[in-house]
Amino acid sequence: MALTRRQREVLDVIRDFIERHGYSPSLEEIGAALGLSSVATVHKHVTHLVDKGLVRRAWNQNRSIELVESGGDPSPVLLPLLGAIAAGSPVEVFETRDYVRVPADLVRDPGRSFALRVRGESMIDEHIQDGDLVVVERRDDLPRDGDTVVALVDDAEATLKRYYREAGGVIRLQPANRDMLPIRVAAERVRVQGTVVALIRKY
Repeated sequence: MALTRRQREVLDVIRDFIERHGYSPSLEEIGAALGLSSVATVHKHVTHLVDKGLVRRAWNQNRSIELVESGGDPSPVLLPLLGAIAAGSPVEVFETRDYVRVPADLVRDPGRSFALRVRGESMIDEHIQDGDLVVVERRDDLPRDGDTVVALVDDAEATLKRYYREAGGVIRLQPANRDMLPIRVAAERVRVQGTVVALIRKY
């Protein structure tokens, strides 16, 4: 379908950005690349591309533009792989510079997400096994009881557990393995790094 010169430029910016970063650009980033100060103008051009079937977009979400020129699946998202997380006793997490490609439909907010390699078997009843990858999303609100989280204890040791609040300002980090005991610590000693939103396993 015929495109105007500006629509072609917007499409090229989206494609180049996804190839370089592994996730889609925001409207502001598209505008900056083209020297357009009006987000409304960028929105208009992207809407034309949507109408012509060249991109798709989830409304009211940032970084939600996906290329559909080939009719295939959305481009995978490139997430930082921040080392290993213990599904067992807490271990220190070392950040790395590795990255992993994740299917786009598993990532709701690429800018606030990362991946971790699971070590240990304390979450096997949740089908999270040693060697799996989990996709973790940082959130501003507190997790809900029962959420599987990456919890940092005493700012030094991280663990993958289910999160529960208990009386007396205590947080219970519950394993999903009946042979293992929960970790109970004062709330001020726990900092939640993110909530697990997806699991990736290679067979």
